[in-house]
Amino acid sequence: MKKVLLLVLSLALALTLSACKTDDDGEEVVFNWNIGADPATLDPGLNGASDGGDVINNTFEGLVREINGEVLPGIAESWSTSSDGLTVTFNLRESNWSDGTPLTADDFVYSWLRAMDPTTASEYSWIWHYTNVVGAEDFVNGDGTKEDVGISAPDDYTFVVELLNPTDYFVSLMAFYHFMPVNQDAVEAGPDGTWAKDPEIYVSNGAFKLDSYSIGDGLVLVKNEEYWNVEEVGIDRIDAKFIDDESTAYTAFNAGDLDYIPSVPTAEVPILIAESDEFYVFPLLGTYYYSFNMDADGDGVNEGFAEDGLWSNRKLRTALNYAIDRDAITEALGAGQVSAGGFVPPGFMDHEGNDFFETAGTYGLVTDDGNFDEAVSLFADAASELGMSVSELQTALESEELLYNTSEGHQFVAQMVQESWQQVLGFTMPLANQDWAIFQDTRSQGDFSVARGGWLTDFMDPSGLLGIFKSDNSYNDPNYYNSEFDTLLTEASTTTDTATHFEKLYEAQEVFMTDFPIIPVYHYTDTMLVSDDLVGWGRSVLGTVDFTRATINRSE
Repeated sequence: MKKVLLLVLSLALALTLSACKTDDDGEEVVFNWNIGADPATLDPGLNGASDGGDVINNTFEGLVREINGEVLPGIAESWSTSSDGLTVTFNLRESNWSDGTPLTADDFVYSWLRAMDPTTASEYSWIWHYTNVVGAEDFVNGDGTKEDVGISAPDDYTFVVELLNPTDYFVSLMAFYHFMPVNQDAVEAGPDGTWAKDPEIYVSNGAFKLDSYSIGDGLVLVKNEEYWNVEEVGIDRIDAKFIDDESTAYTAFNAGDLDYIPSVPTAEVPILIAESDEFYVFPLLGTYYYSFNMDADGDGVNEGFAEDGLWSNRKLRTALNYAIDRDAITEALGAGQVSAGGFVPPGFMDHEGNDFFETAGTYGLVTDDGNFDEAVSLFADAASELGMSVSELQTALESEELLYNTSEGHQFVAQMVQESWQQVLGFTMPLANQDWAIFQDTRSQGDFSVARGGWLTDFMDPSGLLGIFKSDNSYNDPNYYNSEFDTLLTEASTTTDTATHFEKLYEAQEVFMTDFPIIPVYHYTDTMLVSDDLVGWGRSVLGTVDFTRATINRSE
């Protein structure tokens, strides 16, 4: 029967969290999971990708844990906020690391300072700006010291955080993997995050711990008997694979070799929606897009054609945006994706209770073929501004490259974009793909022309999406530098007035969508195939999967 579950943010998903915790025959309960790509790291403080985040979410525990929209106690048994909203006190439970040593509030102090420290070079250090923790951003930027950061451990089981401004989403943000604790001895035994893939020195504090790791092949997790909530853990062993070819993973699932795969071949989606009771579709708070490389010379400034090439021309960027039928793409994908006329997806309520997505509008960008004529006109204007004829600009674009990471789904979308540009603007941009690990480096180093991007928010505010395009953000893949945009986001994050906060965010997205440093394509849905044998699993509203309370009931 058809099973397409649409996640409503204010409601918990209808997935039971109660499950039998032992196999009736006393046999080991084994879960077979395809993670997808081989994660770049499993270090909570260094990770910046969803594949690594899924593993970390099941092997580490933060102050709180969010499952199906509900924020639950984690290592913090309880917490309280001062009347002025500027002090949050977490009362920690007694718990252990997987090696049996006690976990204390000092571990959170160490882990947070490590994640902020400029010498750690965490890709996610930018997120401290949005925590509003006193002194955190200054320390991240090298303008302050760790002694000035507003976190402390008055005793082993009390962790106190001082905030610059009241921050409504602060406690829920603590469920994100960047804020999970790491064991200092383990970290120092394997620098640069290598400890997190080495079972000999690996230490965690979550439901599972690392038992083995085979690069490019997979990993094995086993139940962590030291986990504070081990009685609720119903899986003894997770055999996880790194299969990023969707067809291969789909075949393995159908053969019974996998219990969970995070995506399926695009061509299979319609029939799975119609017929499978093991196929799930959830909306996600994120956006699929392409980045133009707007700083070809790497000087940190967006300049003219002589310095930064074709993508310095706004009319060209706009023409390429207008020449895409996003509705055709989402219809072809057929999994409930929402065509993107902006960057912030549906699901964020502003100070008046209005959906940011609906209120912001599409800035003149229609999501069907209604902009095609204007795209042709803008393309001609861009050619003139660049000192070219239309045919010369077409030829120049055919020497550029549309880059994506290896995946049938990414290839499908890229081919549709390529075809649309050919039909509307008369050029065929070559496509190229790279394996995930290589692609991440290529993109972050700015060694591309146009590259696929995707972002899921880490907290329930539009700044969690727009903020990645600030000039100093490590995830600013288009290398977009606009001081007005930066200022608006800073003003949004520092004001104590909620109305002003959203006013600045609306203005920031308008600046962004006028500049078009990216091509927003669609807002994500999360699709997955999950065996009926797996019960009690959950997921975050932000997309991270959770097996900490799941078990396998194998059918005969």
